[in-house]
Amino acid sequence: MPDAALRLTRLLEQLLGKPLPVRVRAWDGSEAGPPGAPTLVVRNRRALRRLLFKPGELGLARAWVAGDLTVEGDLYTALDLMSGLIWERGEDAPGLGRALRDPEARAAVRGLVRLAGPPLPPAPPPEEVRRRPGHLHTRRSDKRAISHHYDVGNDFYEIVLGPSMVYSCAYWPAPEPAATLEEAQRDKLELICRKLGLKPGQRLLDVGCGWGSMAIHAAREHGVSVVGVTLSQEQAAYARKRVADEGLTDRVEIRVQDYRDVADGPYDAISSIGMAEHVGAARYLEYANDLYALLKPGGRLLNHQIGRRPQRDESAYQVDDFIDAYVFPDGELAPVGTTVTQLERAGFEVRDVESIREHYALTLRRWVANLEADWDRAVRLTSPGRARVWQLYMAASAVAFERNRIGVNQVLAVKTPESGGSGLPLRARTWGAPDA
Repeated sequence: MPDAALRLTRLLEQLLGKPLPVRVRAWDGSEAGPPGAPTLVVRNRRALRRLLFKPGELGLARAWVAGDLTVEGDLYTALDLMSGLIWERGEDAPGLGRALRDPEARAAVRGLVRLAGPPLPPAPPPEEVRRRPGHLHTRRSDKRAISHHYDVGNDFYEIVLGPSMVYSCAYWPAPEPAATLEEAQRDKLELICRKLGLKPGQRLLDVGCGWGSMAIHAAREHGVSVVGVTLSQEQAAYARKRVADEGLTDRVEIRVQDYRDVADGPYDAISSIGMAEHVGAARYLEYANDLYALLKPGGRLLNHQIGRRPQRDESAYQVDDFIDAYVFPDGELAPVGTTVTQLERAGFEVRDVESIREHYALTLRRWVANLEADWDRAVRLTSPGRARVWQLYMAASAVAFERNRIGVNQVLAVKTPESGGSGLPLRARTWGAPDA
């Protein structure tokens, strides 16, 4: 009688010291675990070997990306239940340490090794980043990291992001179902333009301009001249075509350029939307200093950035293994307080911080729905592994935003002149809306 699922469940529970919250179906067709729960489908013994040779999140991710592991039932519920085990257990090292110290845990590991079969470590999926020696966040390493993430193919991003082609948190009305993703993204771009106080004839620098949506919106709706910079050749080509199609080539310039090389300031305003996560802690003050130098006195910066919860010991922070290996190589998240401090150290006066965490969870769920609705085409455009990377990344991120493990914040900062005049209204949160 097939019994691999029951054996696997018992061994994992013995190792973890608690019941598994999901059901398990093994390669022999057997099932075990709580009825009605999402089912973790272990398609082959190779999935188990991946977990044994790389315990923790990265082993799970490799099994998922390779197609050795999948979920039947609600993916968000499964990830939420399983993330509870990961977050309660902490980093991989304590779990491995327990396995070495505790006789019961050691016995469970030996049982899992026998169940997994011959101990040959499977090669990582081809979608995993191959690490190169060298320093983080140099111009060269940043260009490689951006290329890995964004040069997946514009057609693929069209599937995920929809017609707005905005790859950052949308801004949803209440109730959320009444709005489309495109409407919520338009509202986000308009909110940023109003926070920046854009007026006809001003110059805007859009750092990390993506596929040009912010630049086009600002130029078309607010009459400003825009320079957008990106390190992605594919993004730049796509954005330039969109600008031309909109008839805005006289007001929008898209460059393939590192923000550190922009030398044609000053600008009246700077938008940085979902870009600062790539900067890195060691370079963040340099980033803030550079943007400060590029602004006119009285100029505004809108920094839209994902943040993480602070740790008691910040020196212990480690980049998420799955995100680093498959999604954002070298990306780093900082607490919002750290971001504000660094902007202030550069000379900015921080005037407003708005958390829109729940908005990102809603956005990610729409992106996942877009991907799953056109799954076969997404696979043809990239690879089965790449499509699974994005499905897992976006669904897991939605859960993380919902559970307040990460957040996203819009920080409005001003290069306040010596006179002290910020140029902001006394009741800034109306942002100059027509019905304010």
